[in-house]
Amino acid sequence: MSGRRALLVGGASLAGAALLTGEGGSAPARETSSGPWAIELFTSQGCSSCPPADRLLGELARRSDIVALSYHVDYWDYIGWKDRFATPATTARQRTYANVLKQRYVYTPEMVVDGIAHDPGTALGPIEALLAKAARRTPRRATPTLLHPTGAPLTIKLAPFKLEDGPADIVFAAYDRRRSTPVHAGENDGRTLENFNVVRHFEVLSQWDGTAAQWTVPADRFKSDQGLAVLVQHAGQGPILGCNKLEPMATG
Repeated sequence: MSGRRALLVGGASLAGAALLTGEGGSAPARETSSGPWAIELFTSQGCSSCPPADRLLGELARRSDIVALSYHVDYWDYIGWKDRFATPATTARQRTYANVLKQRYVYTPEMVVDGIAHDPGTALGPIEALLAKAARRTPRRATPTLLHPTGAPLTIKLAPFKLEDGPADIVFAAYDRRRSTPVHAGENDGRTLENFNVVRHFEVLSQWDGTAAQWTVPADRFKSDQGLAVLVQHAGQGPILGCNKLEPMATG
């Protein structure tokens, strides 16, 4: 398959977001246009157009100014290979973005940048342009502080912030930093696929009214070798107002 594979939009939507987890340390609050910015990739191991976007997300994930998340969708499972990371919830998140961003269809691969724009994500140039657009959108970010002593729950803190268009969702997600999968059927038959920042759990923790606030995520919601991330996103899966991540030390 060349280009990208598309599916007409339909079905239910899900409001949600993602966060990254990790071991130890804290990420200081920042409220400047230097980010960090959120990039959410919707991908499938059953789509032969996706590996270039998967690789690019892996490169972007190394940047400190980017919170990179990979959601595996399930609507291509029927064409020969069942993606072991795909879930109805991750597919529903993409469908909600398609509705919010007024797309006629969902497709893979797709990168959504800061909740405001999308691109297939197979080349760096267009993604850098969308990141620049995100940087121009607001001079100030509602960037959460993440505190996670080893073995302890994750604490999320937000300073007061003026919300212009109603409440925001506080979204948490845990992801695997890197997973390797030998594929034995479908469009990627015979390949070993490398996926990065694979979201394994995400949820909306709470709505936020812009006042100083704090939330706790129990340690049993994530694993010690996973990344943790928090997105502050306009309710209804709108633009992202801020985000942050914590990740374990890289190995190898």
